[in-house]
Amino acid sequence: MTFWEYLGENYRVLLEQSFVHVQLVGTSIVLAVVVGVLLGIAAHRSALLRPTILNVTSTLLTIPSPALFALLIPFVGIGNSAPILALFLYALLPIVRNTVSGLRSVDPAIVQSARGMGVGALGRLLRIELPLAWPVILTGIRVATLLNVGVAAIAVLVGGGGLGEEIFRGIRSLGSPFAPNLVFGGTLFVVLIALLFDLFYLALGRLTTTRGVR
Repeated sequence: MTFWEYLGENYRVLLEQSFVHVQLVGTSIVLAVVVGVLLGIAAHRSALLRPTILNVTSTLLTIPSPALFALLIPFVGIGNSAPILALFLYALLPIVRNTVSGLRSVDPAIVQSARGMGVGALGRLLRIELPLAWPVILTGIRVATLLNVGVAAIAVLVGGGGLGEEIFRGIRSLGSPFAPNLVFGGTLFVVLIALLFDLFYLALGRLTTTRGVR
């Protein structure tokens, strides 16, 4: 069977696995954006908290993904919960770092002007600092998402779904004539998902960033 024949016969399975794969990545990124931006704001505002927040999130990213997935099983069990939690932890560092970098890149004169006009701390954050820092923050979210698209393929090791099922089915069948098709098919769809996410963030950046900030 050629690779194209394999895709023709198994595209529905690959699409179903892709949908689960996107769910794993999407859920983890939504959680990471909420928590990561809040941690980034805290790290930006507090010189005391900044080293701790950055060091902890950096350490999480150094843990090998199979080990982290396995360590989470006693707490959340087998299935998609452990992968989602692990992907959430992996996504924190790029988002936190870019939130801090984005907020630090805001011109202090603009913030001081807003303070002089009577705008409160929360108003300055929501109306001035975060909008100006948004392009940098979005880059961090984009990096975290593309990172998680690849790591999510490991979810199958702890009973999760996604395209890792097809890839590891091929790995377990190494030596058989259809094994390369399974590996290449799963990998191809992982790459396609990454490209679609990338295009989504490019479009989102254009829609949500004013011309003066681009």
